[in-house]
Amino acid sequence: MDDKIYLGLMSGTSLDAIDAVAVTFEPGFRLLATNTLPLNEGLRTQILSLTLPGNNEIDQLGELDKQLGELFAECANQLITDGNIDRSRIMAIGSHGQTIRHRPSARRPFTLQIGDPNVIAENTGITVVADFRRRDMAVGGQGAPLVPAFHQAMFRSPQRDRVILNLGGIANITTLPADAHSLVRGYDTGPANILMDAWIQHCRQHAYDRNGAWAASGKLRPDLLGRMLQHPFFDLPAPKSTGREDFNLAWLQQILAADSYPDADIQATLCELTATSVAKAIESEKLVSPELILCGGGAYNAHLAARLQELLPKCLITDTSHYGLSPTWVEATAFAWLAKQTMGHLPGNLPAVTGAREARVLGGIYPGRMGR
Repeated sequence: MDDKIYLGLMSGTSLDAIDAVAVTFEPGFRLLATNTLPLNEGLRTQILSLTLPGNNEIDQLGELDKQLGELFAECANQLITDGNIDRSRIMAIGSHGQTIRHRPSARRPFTLQIGDPNVIAENTGITVVADFRRRDMAVGGQGAPLVPAFHQAMFRSPQRDRVILNLGGIANITTLPADAHSLVRGYDTGPANILMDAWIQHCRQHAYDRNGAWAASGKLRPDLLGRMLQHPFFDLPAPKSTGREDFNLAWLQQILAADSYPDADIQATLCELTATSVAKAIESEKLVSPELILCGGGAYNAHLAARLQELLPKCLITDTSHYGLSPTWVEATAFAWLAKQTMGHLPGNLPAVTGAREARVLGGIYPGRMGR
């Protein structure tokens, strides 16, 4: 068997773990192995301190860049060992890195991911493709979202309109019209888990709201939801992308200063913020009874899924496991696919999604030891 293997490494806005996959795409897609390396609370706190302006940032960035590179390499090496993967068949590792700033609306737009690919290449011996987002920005794009191109390759169907909804820290949608002549669109819709996670961590010291149970125990506060929806991001036209710079605990606490609510009611309203902003975006696309396919950690939030079904009664809601890929592994697989595109000198962005002037081959290539 000589199928080419690609590895994907992903650490998202939730800052909970590094996810790794080993996959093949030709002659057909196969998920060969997976691995997760949790990020400890101390490291998570250090990363969070870099997501907003602070003191001594350059020294902190340099040290964390190296440390995360070592952890990404450790996660990849453990995947290879536990999955009994033949290193000689691995063509490249696609590493997303850890986003610490994403400023698509700045005077000179920029995005920054850390997790030194030089360290990953050296510690694994395997060629690494990384820094995908900045090339899209260089040609006028938002640098995000990048996964819609993979969604198109993996999930488009000629039988039915589909929408892929990624519920990570931030929510983003990819529209996949059944009509092959219709453009694929995709953009961030707003927060997914980022605020719910922050609030339950703040109030109850839990990493996340399992199955949305705490949100389900609370009462929706329409006045609070209305104030949250006044955030200017929600009224921006696509293409658009966002992150922790826009939606964070400090922003939430500023809104909460106007009134006092039970903690569970705030969690319920945060869940509704995610569901409402997603539903409004999907309705604006005017697809015909689309299938809504969930991925990301929020796909396991039963209360959120129920709210989405209530707000989108014409949608059939499923998740990516129905199509051979667990919601947990979609983003890491997307960056394995983007590595394949780069190594094949093929574009990885969709200009209709990111706003880039043209499609481009994305990322930088960092050769493994002995050039492999």
